[in-house]
Amino acid sequence: MKPAIESLRTPDDRFRDLPGFGYAPNYVDDLPGYEGLRVHYLDEGPRDAKVAWLCLHGQPTWCYLYRKMIPVFAGAGHRVVAPDWLGFGRSDKPVADSAYTFDFHRDMLLRLVERLDLRHVRLVVQDWGGLLGLTVPMACPERFAGLLVMNTALATGDVPLGEGFRQWRAYANSQPDLDIAALMRRACPGLGEADAAAYAAPFPDARYKAGVRRFPNLVADHPEAGGAGLAREARVWWRTQCQGRSFMAVGMQDPVLGPPVMAALRRVIRGCPEPFEVAEAGHFVQEHGEEIARRALVGLG
Repeated sequence: MKPAIESLRTPDDRFRDLPGFGYAPNYVDDLPGYEGLRVHYLDEGPRDAKVAWLCLHGQPTWCYLYRKMIPVFAGAGHRVVAPDWLGFGRSDKPVADSAYTFDFHRDMLLRLVERLDLRHVRLVVQDWGGLLGLTVPMACPERFAGLLVMNTALATGDVPLGEGFRQWRAYANSQPDLDIAALMRRACPGLGEADAAAYAAPFPDARYKAGVRRFPNLVADHPEAGGAGLAREARVWWRTQCQGRSFMAVGMQDPVLGPPVMAALRRVIRGCPEPFEVAEAGHFVQEHGEEIARRALVGLG
């Protein structure tokens, strides 16, 4: 099946023998509106489990980010689905930067949730997993039953972007061939060389990094920006309509989406309890994921 837009596919041998990541890939290439573009997702645990955890990564990562949390959720007898956004991981990578929009990503996720018929979903989000993912439950609230939220935000376009983010976006825009392994080592002190290389595995060269380049520039910085209206609708929904339990974990060393941003987000999520503060964690808080997952299992019931 030929995709409607030109894309690249990372060779499978780039994903061999990744540390702590012996999961079988799953693919779908006929999602409505995305025919011919192959979307990758992990699908662990019983398919008929009562609970499904939907784990959404951000930029510049992929579902490898959840390797420490998946065993905890699956070990509790739950289903765990962790997709790669198009442009990331083992999913296909449209070549043109312009292909990547807020709606392009969000609509793909909605189609995937429908295809897999996910129900009793506990949404797990961080970074762009949250900017996108937090706008999804209001579209199909009958499918969602809980939230685990880490270092993220709603990009509503009516709140000034922080200086930390503006600096990050300027840096990212200066690095069209971003060294992802080096970035992950800087952001996660103690991360092993093999783990850092695994984060970079989906991106053999700059041609594969259009999605990586685009995400920083998709963060809404004015009310008419792409996704800003949906984010404002989601802000109201989380304040007034959400029904499930929530659990928040905060990487306290994150200079961009750290404690102040998460405190503001907590005020938006109705009934969100005091967060679990991970003192030594930075932005990629999933690198401390075992303890977070164990606490979330208890906190979300």
